[in-house]
Amino acid sequence: MILNQWKDFSTDAESYTQESFEQQIGDAFEAMRLDENQDIPNYIWTKHYVVVIKPNTHVIKDVSFVKVPRNPSALQ
Repeated sequence: MILNQWKDFSTDAESYTQESFEQQIGDAFEAMRLDENQDIPNYIWTKHYVVVIKPNTHVIKDVSFVKVPRNPSALQ
């Protein structure tokens, strides 16, 4: 489901609030996609990026963020 309001989420390493996420990414939150029965979103849309959330699980549950420009031609 697509949420237009932020929903806090956590990994074993860190908890993410809207404020901490926006600070880390450097852009303003717009929406997130959260699959049923999942605690961590798959995608987060910001004003300028689509952020892909990639799970990293070795010893602890963690995630990494991959920023993809929403309008690549605007970066030139």
